[in-house]
Amino acid sequence: MPDDPGVQKRILRAELRERRQNMSMHERTHATEGFTARLQELIGSTGADSISCYLSMPSEPDTRPFVNWAEARGIRVLFPITREDGLLDWTVGEEQTERLGPTGVPEAEGELLGPMAINDVDLIVIPAAAIDATGMRLGWGRGYFDKTLGSMGKCPPVYAVVFDSEFVEHVPREVHDQPVNGVVTPTRIIAF
Repeated sequence: MPDDPGVQKRILRAELRERRQNMSMHERTHATEGFTARLQELIGSTGADSISCYLSMPSEPDTRPFVNWAEARGIRVLFPITREDGLLDWTVGEEQTERLGPTGVPEAEGELLGPMAINDVDLIVIPAAAIDATGMRLGWGRGYFDKTLGSMGKCPPVYAVVFDSEFVEHVPREVHDQPVNGVVTPTRIIAF
């Protein structure tokens, strides 16, 4: 492995992306059931009644069944909307429709609430490429969540969602990287 953490990250992301794309439909369906159940348990244990959660891309852990469950129970869900300045805006997605954002990521459609709206949630659920045993997160390289979490004065618990094989011993770290409070896989919830 090269010494440069930026290069290490690119190599690791490419491996993880390929592994995700090679998952079978059966593995993906089974994982989705696990993610949904674990995220429901997390809501139960935290008592969160307002959360933020991303809408997953086809290769990512599928968050939609969980989001539908949460909304059906009256939990307020904020969805991230990418902005050109590198920050995230937020919406409750009252239009119940999705579009692809500028970076090709699915985004909910609805009134934009501004970057500060995230400060009012009880729990933040974010994507990751991998999480290590110390809670360090390897994102996909755009930095939106690192910027958001790094700018929050009082941050609620942040949990990243990854497949079991993506909870690893160590991920390369750079100065701007933000750790998470916990990780959710199809089989377990780990708090750091």
